[in-house]
Amino acid sequence: MNRHSRAPLGYLMFATTMILAGIYFIFAAIQGDYGLFRRAEIDAEALELRVTLAALSEEVARMENLTRRLSDNYLDLDLLDQQARDVLGMVRADEIVIR
Repeated sequence: MNRHSRAPLGYLMFATTMILAGIYFIFAAIQGDYGLFRRAEIDAEALELRVTLAALSEEVARMENLTRRLSDNYLDLDLLDQQARDVLGMVRADEIVIR
């Protein structure tokens, strides 16, 4: 009789162990370091970084354009005038300064 009562106990321990292992793996798949929630965080961060990259690329292109326009090969007199007045704080006689 002792033998028959141990068999269900062994099956019960095995089933409990397998259920707990399954619960652990499901939890790890959802909230672990490589789980679904972490994947969503990485996707959101990647999108934010793409937006930042686009803004910085646009700023670099603008600065390259300004640099080219003030280079020795191509000189934009209007831009040169604007930069000189900004740096030196000068205005023309026909301009009105509003602060």
